[in-house]
Amino acid sequence: MGYRLKQIREEKGITQEKLEELSGVSRQTISAIENNPEYQAKSGTLLALANALGTTVDSFLFANAV
Repeated sequence: MGYRLKQIREEKGITQEKLEELSGVSRQTISAIENNPEYQAKSGTLLALANALGTTVDSFLFANAV
């Protein structure tokens, strides 16, 4: 999931800092999600990130859901 989040973020040219501004999710949390496969993000956090990136939570979970 974190890999997909990072991939989508980078494809859109958005830094972690900018995503923090857009989503209201701290950069530390974004980094933890992207870099720690065992990190358990809350559904509200994932929804905020998806909305900020103009995508869905499913796109983080399933590679062909974008």
